[in-house]
Amino acid sequence: MQLDRLLQKHGFGTRKGCRGLVRNERVTVNGEICTDPFAEFETSGLIFTVDDIVWPYAEFACLMLNKPSGYECSRKPLHHPSVLSLLPLPLRERGVQPIGRLDEDTTGLLLITDDGQLNHVLSSAKRKVPKVYLAMTKHAVEQDQIEQLLNGVLLNDEPEPIRAAACEIAGSHLLRLTVTEGKYHQVKRMVAAAGNRVEALQRESIGDLSLPGDLAPGDWRWLSAVDLKKLGYLL
Repeated sequence: MQLDRLLQKHGFGTRKGCRGLVRNERVTVNGEICTDPFAEFETSGLIFTVDDIVWPYAEFACLMLNKPSGYECSRKPLHHPSVLSLLPLPLRERGVQPIGRLDEDTTGLLLITDDGQLNHVLSSAKRKVPKVYLAMTKHAVEQDQIEQLLNGVLLNDEPEPIRAAACEIAGSHLLRLTVTEGKYHQVKRMVAAAGNRVEALQRESIGDLSLPGDLAPGDWRWLSAVDLKKLGYLL
C-alpha cells in the first residue's frame, strides 16, 4: 500500500496532510525514516511510527477499553464526555464506535471497532453472546433473589419474563449475573424486579473474553487474534 494512503486509512489526516508528515521526516516504517509518501509497502506485519508513537498496520481497529464511570458510549454525547475521548485522535478519526453501550455510570469491558462485521456479530440478538456483570447492590443479596433472576423476572414493556443465563452471590452485597440479551438497562431492571437495587455495575467479560486485571480504568489496548477467537470471531 502507498504510504500516504496507509496513513490516511489510520486516521492521520487527508492524503495531502499525510504527505506532509512523511516529507517532514515524522514517519518511520519498520524502523527507518521514510521521506517518500508514494513508497509502497507490504502491510502484513508492518509497524510504523508517527512522531515516535508506534502503530501496527490494522485493516480494522479492534480495541478493548476498561470504561471508567462518567463517560457516555456515544460519538455525540449529551451530558458527559464520550468514551471515545479516551482514545488517541487517529483512532477516533478512523470512525471507531463502541459495540453496544454501557451506561454512563457502568464500568468495565467495552469493545470498540470500525469493523462493521465484528460489530454485527457481537450485537446480534440471535447470537446470544453472554456478558457477565458484577453488581454491587443496595441491600444484601439473598438466595431467593438469585432464584428469581434464574427463573425469570418480568420487566416493564416486556411480554415475557427475562431470565439470567447464570447468577450467583459474589459477596454480601455483590452478585454476578450473566445475560445474553442487550435490553435497555437490563441488569439494573432485572435486579430491581427481584427486589434489590444496583448501586454500581461492572462488565467483567463478553463471550470468553475477560477484562484483563492489568488494564487500568480509562486504558485501552488492541484486540489480539486470540482475543477475537474468544469472542467467536475469526478473521
